Amino acid sequence: MSRDRLFLLEAGFTDDKHPGDAFVCPDGLPIEGLLASAPEQAARLEVHRLPFPRPRAAVVAVLDEAHQSLPVLVFGDETPAPADAQSLGALRFVTDTRRILALLAERHGFPKVH
Repeated sequence: MSRDRLFLLEAGFTDDKHPGDAFVCPDGLPIEGLLASAPEQAARLEVHRLPFPRPRAAVVAVLDEAHQSLPVLVFGDETPAPADAQSLGALRFVTDTRRILALLAERHGFPKVH
């Protein structure tokens, strides 16, 4: 059985277009906050924090080159994927930050966003 996999950009990533600056992903930041607030639940996920440059080999290996924007939650087979998940072959995944936050609450017991 495989666990849900969450792919995020690593905090403090750099972008060659902006030398000397470090960045955080505005879409991944709320998810990082949720993970930090509930480490016991976070341990139930397979979390990957990736560098900014493309290709993002870890995501390409799971999905494909056209689907490497982050964040992305890729569903394992422990619990059925929700009906609104995107499909790529047999894989199901979600890329919307608010939906990822809601699914982390539903599937893994994280606090809900109010």
